[in-house]
Amino acid sequence: MTPEPQRRQYLEAMGLTAWEARYRLPNARPTPACEWQRPAPAPTEAPAERLHALLDESAREAPARPTPEPAPRERSQRPAGPGKARALLGGGEVPGAAEAPARDEERPAAEPAEALRFTLQVACLDGRWLLLLPRASQPDATRQRLLANLLQAAGVLPERPLEFETFHWPQMEGLPVDAPLEEARQGLQAFLEGRRRRGWAPERLLIFGHDATLARVLTVEGAHCALLDLPAWQGPGLDELAGSAEAKRALWPRLAGWREAWQGTGEDDDAAPAGG
Repeated sequence: MTPEPQRRQYLEAMGLTAWEARYRLPNARPTPACEWQRPAPAPTEAPAERLHALLDESAREAPARPTPEPAPRERSQRPAGPGKARALLGGGEVPGAAEAPARDEERPAAEPAEALRFTLQVACLDGRWLLLLPRASQPDATRQRLLANLLQAAGVLPERPLEFETFHWPQMEGLPVDAPLEEARQGLQAFLEGRRRRGWAPERLLIFGHDATLARVLTVEGAHCALLDLPAWQGPGLDELAGSAEAKRALWPRLAGWREAWQGTGEDDDAAPAGG
């Protein structure tokens, strides 16, 4: 079962606000009122009494058999301390029982896991092509104009204007983390799933830029994104494209394939090395 803090985090990533009713809704049946009896506190026993109770219970469950009287020397070799109770309950001596086990406070505590951290700018071309920009801020007017020119040159002409949304992980700070990679993947999937209500149904993934943490989350190998199960292309970021004529020339051969994929007349050659 998903813990309540993580459940709220996923709901927030999906754009759903968790709420609790504080007032009675119109025409709603009233909630039955009752008084709950608090359970009586469990009686506390001293350690010696608990040990005697365990020994008595073990003696009742064990089959009755004659027990020879131990020799004086055997009495002196019985394990002392906590190992003695374990030996008595088990019917014999426990190897290494003379060594007292490490106390709980002496055992090394498990190191708390740290959440993965990344920030994305996310948009979807007419609900069909998913665009991811690994950057903290939304692209400015110059970068957006560059992206629009690239798409226009490729024959990718969306009917609706492109709007970016910021997604950052983790959504909430200070929550316990058990599986950083799996939780980050679930958070991104929950965010995209929540956008399906706006008509998002991604058929293809375009990633402008590189980020090591995002690469672990998406797992893009060749021309396929394993996390989203989509055909994927990853190339240079908008900042690099804006300042490098060589990066623009390397991207140019891809544009014809994008046109065919957008029009549904073929598949682009995304299997070539990323970045070109």
